[in-house]
Amino acid sequence: MSTEMAGALVHGVQSKHIGTSPKHFMANNQEYHRLTSSSEMDERTMREIYLASFEGMVKKEKPWTIMNAYNKLNGTYLCENKEMLTDVLRREWGFDGYVMTDWGGAMNDRVEALKAGCNLEMPSCEGATDAEIVAAVQDGTLDESVLDKSCEEYLNVIFKYEENRDKNAVFQREKDHETAREIEEECIVLLKNEDALLPLSADKKVAFIGKYAEEPRYQGGGSSHINSFKTESAMDAVEFLATVKKENITFAKGFDDVEDKADEALAAKAVEAAANADVAVIFAGLPDSFESEGYDRKHLGMPNCQNALIEAVAEAQPNTIVVLHNGAPVEMPWLGKVKAVLEAYLGGQAVGGAVVNVLYGNANPSGRLAETFPLRIQDTPCYLNYGGEHDKSVYSEGVFVGYRYYTSKEMEVLFPFGYGLSYTTFSYGNLTLDKKEFKESEKLLVSVDVTNTGACTGKEVVQLYVAPKGGTIIRPVRELKAFEKTELAPGETKTVTFELDSRAYAYWNTEIHDWHVETGAYEIQICRNAQEVLLSEEVQVESETVLPKVYTLNSTMGEIMQTRKEKPYWNRQ
Repeated sequence: MSTEMAGALVHGVQSKHIGTSPKHFMANNQEYHRLTSSSEMDERTMREIYLASFEGMVKKEKPWTIMNAYNKLNGTYLCENKEMLTDVLRREWGFDGYVMTDWGGAMNDRVEALKAGCNLEMPSCEGATDAEIVAAVQDGTLDESVLDKSCEEYLNVIFKYEENRDKNAVFQREKDHETAREIEEECIVLLKNEDALLPLSADKKVAFIGKYAEEPRYQGGGSSHINSFKTESAMDAVEFLATVKKENITFAKGFDDVEDKADEALAAKAVEAAANADVAVIFAGLPDSFESEGYDRKHLGMPNCQNALIEAVAEAQPNTIVVLHNGAPVEMPWLGKVKAVLEAYLGGQAVGGAVVNVLYGNANPSGRLAETFPLRIQDTPCYLNYGGEHDKSVYSEGVFVGYRYYTSKEMEVLFPFGYGLSYTTFSYGNLTLDKKEFKESEKLLVSVDVTNTGACTGKEVVQLYVAPKGGTIIRPVRELKAFEKTELAPGETKTVTFELDSRAYAYWNTEIHDWHVETGAYEIQICRNAQEVLLSEEVQVESETVLPKVYTLNSTMGEIMQTRKEKPYWNRQ
C-alpha cells in the first residue's frame, strides 16, 4: 500500500515537470540517536517491508531524486551504502536521478558517499567537504570518473526541469485551498457512529468544544512546519458554509495545549455549553509537545486534560462526537462513552472546512486507516526493544509489523488497518477468478461486485489480501496486495477488477536472494479491513523456480522425498 500511495503522489507532482524527493531511504524509524544509530535487520525483512515501500514507486514513477536517511543500516551509513544506493536503487530498480542527504548531519564521509552513489550534501557545506573531494581526486583515492558520473546524474535532473518547466505557471492559492479541502474530505476516517448520530442536521444546536475548533493542529512538528497560504478552522468554516446555520453553533475552548494541565474554568464552560446543546463536538488530539520531529513518543496517550474534558462533556451530553487532530494512533479510554469519532489526522490548511462538511453530510467520509490503532503501546510488535541499545536498533519483529503482526496473532485492537465507516452501506458479491490453478508467471484476474445498499452516495475502498495456506515458510496470515476506491450511488453496483502477478504470492528467499513463489494453495480474500474477511476463493499456484538443495549424510529420507524430482547435490564434508 505504501508504495502505491507514494507512487501516486510522485506521479501527480512530476506530471507538472516538478521533481520529487521521496524519503527517507531507508529504515529511519526512530528519532533517538538518529545521526548515529544503526537499524539492524535481516535480508528478508529489508526486502519485504522497508525496501518494498520504495520499490514499486521507484520502478514505475521514476522520482527525480531520493533523500537518504541519517541512520546506518547494518552498520553502514545510508549515505555510504553502495548496496542500497547503487546496487539496489540504480542497477536493480533503474533509478536515474540523484541522491541527496537529509539536512544537517546526514552526511558522514563525503568522498565515501560519492563512491556509494550519494550525489548531493544538503544544506551547503560552505566548501568544506567540496575541498575533500578535490583532495581525494588529486591524491588518487577518488577516481575522477566517479565524480563525473555523479555530476552528470545531478545535471540531468536540472536540465530535465529547465527544458520542461512551465514558465507561465502561477499559484492559484484559493483554488488550491479548495482542492486541499476536497482531498482532506477523502482522507477523514469515520471510526464510530453509534445511533447514526452523524451526519448532523443544520437545525441541531451544536457546541463546538476544544481549542482545535478555533486553532486546528493541521501539520506536523519540527521541520515539517510550512507557511500556509491560510489556515481554515472549523469555526471559520461555519461562517462561509451555506449548509450550516452558524446561529445554532456555540464555541467553548475547553482546554489549552501549552501544557497538559486542566483549566477548571474552561472545562466548566465547555460542559455547560454541551449540556445546553443537542450535540457536542469535541476537537481534540495531540499537541506538538506530544509528537514532533526530533524525539520519539513514549506512550500513545492524549493529554490528560483532554481525556478528562471528553469524559466530563460526554457525561453531560450523551450525543458527544470527538474529532481527532493527530499524526499517529492514540489510546481512547473514553471511546465507549461517546457516540461518534472522526479521525482527521493532520489534515492540512483546509482541515476545518473538510471536518465541518463531513459533520454535516456535505461530504461522505471514505478514508481508511493506513495503520492499526492498538489498544495500548505494550501491544505493539516492537515494544520490548524499540530504540535499541548501544546505538543499535534490532528489528527483531521481522516481517511481522503492523497489521501483519496483529492479524497473525489474532489480537484484539482498537481499530484494525483498513478500517473506516461511511454514511451509507455496501455489500459484496460475485467474487470471480479467471483461473483456479496456474503457474507463477501467469497473471490472475480477480473481480468482485460492490453495491451501495444505503441511501446516499458514497465511496468504498475494496481491499484484496492474499493468505498462504500452509507452506514451509513462516509468513503473515494475510497481506494486502491491491486496493481500489470506487464511488457508488444508492442502489448502484460496480465490478472492481484486480490483476495479480507473482509478487502477490512471493516471499524473499535468502538462499537465492530473490523473490520466490512456493508451490501451494493461496486464498484470495476480499476484506472490509485487515481483520474482516468478506469473500474468499482458493487458488493453487505452481512455482517455476527450483531452489538449490544441499543434502548431507544427516539429511532425512523425508527431506529427500520432498524434493525427489530435483537432482540432489551430496555434500560429504
